[in-house]
Amino acid sequence: MHPEIKTLLYEAEDCYLKPEEIKTFKYHVSSLQARLETYELLCEQEVVIFQPIADQLLKTFPQQQETLERTLKRWLSVLRYCAMAMLLNNQEFLQRRLLEWLTELVQAHQTQEIEMRLYQLLQTQLKELLTEQQLALLQPFLEQAETTLLRSSALTQL
Repeated sequence: MHPEIKTLLYEAEDCYLKPEEIKTFKYHVSSLQARLETYELLCEQEVVIFQPIADQLLKTFPQQQETLERTLKRWLSVLRYCAMAMLLNNQEFLQRRLLEWLTELVQAHQTQEIEMRLYQLLQTQLKELLTEQQLALLQPFLEQAETTLLRSSALTQL
């Protein structure tokens, strides 16, 4: 459950919410609606998002088709988990469910150059598909994934 809503519900067990708490609750409920709409759009448009990325990567790295397939599958998972973390508004969900184990996988396959290019192309696709508000909801989770998977991997390579 959305952590902020959960906290407010626990507080409401003992007494009615104060006007400021009700205002906060309304904000989080409306935010949840926007998050749900963004989540649904990402689900529906997954192929539209990733097909141009796959095409571009194939042009850039033509000799690495198997690696590209693995990397694309990984980033499909990353986007799905980012979308769920965005819906839950919970960065810890993303860290524990995906990034803790996926970071080692990225490092082991040494695909940082492809992964970085894919991330850049993903950002471009999302900017074309999502509204500014939708992108703002998703962006913190994508940045968390990028920082954990790509920047820490690059530092390990040095």
